[in-house]
Amino acid sequence: MPWCEDCSRFWNDQSLGEGGVCPTCGKELASGIRSVPWHFKVLLVAFAGYMVYRIYWLVEWLPKHV
Repeated sequence: MPWCEDCSRFWNDQSLGEGGVCPTCGKELASGIRSVPWHFKVLLVAFAGYMVYRIYWLVEWLPKHV
């Protein structure tokens, strides 16, 4: 969904004017796919690190309790 900074509004592709312009202010909008935010990538790396730690903990704990 394209976002217009000037109008602070999302627009559908069908509601955009000719050439992908905002119907209210006439600014050209990019309707491409946005990239993933950097903090989401940091969250994924932290989650992967946590899962590696938990698997290591399980491998250490399991032989002592089986």
